[in-house]
Formats: sequence, structure tokens, C-alpha cells
Amino acid sequence: MDTLQGKKIYILDYAELRPHLAKEVIVGEQSVAVFLTDGEVHAVENSCPHRGGPLSQGLVSGRYVFCPLHDWKIDVTDGVVQGADEGCVKTFETSVEDGAVYLIYQ
Repeated sequence: MDTLQGKKIYILDYAELRPHLAKEVIVGEQSVAVFLTDGEVHAVENSCPHRGGPLSQGLVSGRYVFCPLHDWKIDVTDGVVQGADEGCVKTFETSVEDGAVYLIYQ
């Protein structure tokens, strides 16, 4: 992913996103879960830090996604696991321009 550093990459149209439903996109070899919460787009790596569950298939409530394997609660705005569980997932900066959603690699 180092070759993507500093790049802005189109991933999908904003119209494809629905509140409380995640969308999986593949960027290079990275699976990314994209969320629309309170009108804002958030993106995190699509793998729970516990057992690698696909977060794009989890239940979304507010700004949290619940891993479909073991119900770990993860904040999609900062990637931090909540409650007694520990860990975090990588987050990606997003940008919406003219109805298109981009990931911005830092």
C-alpha cells in the first residue's frame, strides 16, 4: 500500500451508500468497509482485530459497527474497539466530491 501514499482514489458513488449498511470496496489488495453515518462517510479496514470478521457484514448502529462473528463494537470514526474488548482497526480519510467518494491515503 506504500505506493498509494498521498493519493486520492475513487471508490464508489455517494448514492450507493445507505445509512446503517456498510459497503465493501477493494483498493489494491486491501478490503475496506465504507459507512454512511449522520451524513458523513467513514472507512475502516474490513477486518475485526479479534478474529478477522468482515466488518462490512456487521450491524451498524449510530457510529458503531458490530462484528458479525463475535459482536465486538467498533467506532467507525476512529477505529477504536469499545467496552471491555481492546484493539483498533485502521481508518481511512474520505472525501466526497461531486457525488463521488474517495479514499485519501496519508
